[in-house]
Amino acid sequence: MNALSDITILDLTRVLAGPYATMMLADYGANVIKIEVPGKGDDTRSMGPFKNGGSMYYANVNRNKKSITLNLKSEEGKKMFLEMVKKADVVVENYRPGVMDKLGVGYDVLKEVNDQIIYAAVSGFGCYGPKYQRPGYDIIAQSYGGLMSITGPAGGSPTRVGNAMGDVLGGMNLTIGILMALHARSVIGHGQRVDVALVDSVVASLETGTQRFFASGKQPELIGNRYAAAYPYDSFEAKDGMFVIGCGNDKLFNLLCTKAINRPDLLTDPRFLTNPDRCEHHAELKPEIEKWSREHTIDEAVAIIDAAGVPASPINDLPRITTDEHVAVAREMFVPLHHPVIGDMKVNGNPVKLQETKADISRPAPELGQHNSEIYGELLGLGEEELAVLKEGKVI
Repeated sequence: MNALSDITILDLTRVLAGPYATMMLADYGANVIKIEVPGKGDDTRSMGPFKNGGSMYYANVNRNKKSITLNLKSEEGKKMFLEMVKKADVVVENYRPGVMDKLGVGYDVLKEVNDQIIYAAVSGFGCYGPKYQRPGYDIIAQSYGGLMSITGPAGGSPTRVGNAMGDVLGGMNLTIGILMALHARSVIGHGQRVDVALVDSVVASLETGTQRFFASGKQPELIGNRYAAAYPYDSFEAKDGMFVIGCGNDKLFNLLCTKAINRPDLLTDPRFLTNPDRCEHHAELKPEIEKWSREHTIDEAVAIIDAAGVPASPINDLPRITTDEHVAVAREMFVPLHHPVIGDMKVNGNPVKLQETKADISRPAPELGQHNSEIYGELLGLGEEELAVLKEGKVI
């Protein structure tokens, strides 16, 4: 059983935020039909890394989908798309707001064709507001949304998070919005528009950053790996590198001092009595902890602190995390697939674990237009001769 096997999605998205959302849904059985530009396809088909000439970027976020080609700038292409909308549950796009309207297939048109359709769009700044027509990329979202302003080493410069966090957050929020709209359809009796902005998604992730500003009126300083709301919640030096400790409350600090580092004196030090005290005097507390941690290797320190019941972790690099017993094996976060061009590869697993209707990552990303005959035959009743004429006319 698949959780979403009764849902058909027409996916016009490309690059990352939109494809990430439809990937999440495809993993749970949604019939995701990726509609790509004839002859070119999704931009990521030409983005690395490559293996055997195939894009691993594209293959990772477009598994479990079907690919058809369609030229929405042609009148015949628009007619074909509108006919498919009649049989679909969701249309997903990540063009700049207004592009779909200019093409004649915007939400106002689609809801007249099928009032049950859910029209989900992700863009840089959303579909309304003074800046809604500005283009949006991950680095723009992280910059404009404030994430870069609170990321970076103390005394350093604002730093982009190492992955495309703005796109991933936008993709996740789009997935959530689609699922909410699907449920709401059974309540209100019709579909609706889902509008997600990368910038909004980043702003919503700032959590205590905004509250620190509202409380003080001052821009939070760059603090590296330290967390402003709790301490010791930071990275620390060991003999052979760095690791982290996550003491989120007084109980954990007590355990750290008495069961791990053998420093009960720190518990009565007036600078460290409460969590707010420790946050204020973090610069004095860190070297006290490192007097102990520098005498141990990363693995030794983490094992001792973990055994005391306090959260701690090595700072895993990709060679470690991709072979980790918990993440890679038990949680199945790197799934082997065979791709017809790339060959054997691993794609990122689905982080949502439903216990009865599990994610099924079993089909590789499609070749451009691989499913033209299947989809156009099933949804529009077109035969091979008709498809050949459409291809000759550059409609598909």
